[in-house]
Amino acid sequence: MTDHPSFITVHRGSAPLVLSLPHTGTDIPDAIADDLVSPWLARKDCDWWIETLYDFAAGLGASVVRTSISRTAIDVNRDPSGVSLYPGQATTELCPTTTFDGEPLYREGKGPDVAARRQAYFDPYHAALSAEIERVRSAHGTVVLYDCHSIRSVIPRLFEGTLPNFNLGTNSGMSCAPDLLATIEAICDATEFSRVSNGRFKGGYITRHYGAPERGVHAVQMELACRTYMPETLGPVDRTNWPSDFDPAYAAPARAALTDILTACLVFARSHA
Repeated sequence: MTDHPSFITVHRGSAPLVLSLPHTGTDIPDAIADDLVSPWLARKDCDWWIETLYDFAAGLGASVVRTSISRTAIDVNRDPSGVSLYPGQATTELCPTTTFDGEPLYREGKGPDVAARRQAYFDPYHAALSAEIERVRSAHGTVVLYDCHSIRSVIPRLFEGTLPNFNLGTNSGMSCAPDLLATIEAICDATEFSRVSNGRFKGGYITRHYGAPERGVHAVQMELACRTYMPETLGPVDRTNWPSDFDPAYAAPARAALTDILTACLVFARSHA
């Protein structure tokens, strides 16, 4: 018997590591779908195949919390107060009204009921995530919260040029211990992939809200440029080329690096228990 809605999946592991998958969902309730311009646009900004890329994590003993609800319905990684995570920069809202590229998501005269969606989809996700973090922290004394994300490599409205492969966010160093970040950076830098820390993406609401190193909760956001693990057309995309299929062989180098990263997170947490 579960203590959370069916759209939330919680795998309870035994290790001091919790993975959050807030943007891999593609489910859009009918009442919301009826108001949208198109199903494809509504799912365009999904973190495609991230749940598949990280499916090894449970085997490491990690807990995994995921929602199947699309971020178009509500973005569980935005501040529920409506405050922008990136003041002065383009971003999307708690209930997005445009895609990352600025395309309207809703038909004219339609829009989201933010309060109702927060109660229905946002609050249950955070109740589940918070409970799992506290369960693991209580058992081990220290827990690493690893927030899993991806984004297209080229989105001019959000950032200039081509995004680095690995984008680490620790709320400018406040959400985790410096040595944990340094360890992850070293693993990234030993690969073929490019890396930046606390660049365009410093961590969303989940990283900022839950990261509390003084309480033994060390939060890190990993924003992967999509080309890191999946074939990606750089630049504008359409229904004919997005999303591309998941190719295990293509994803293998990234998956190997991510395995090393999660293993390092476990070593860190256990050494700080």
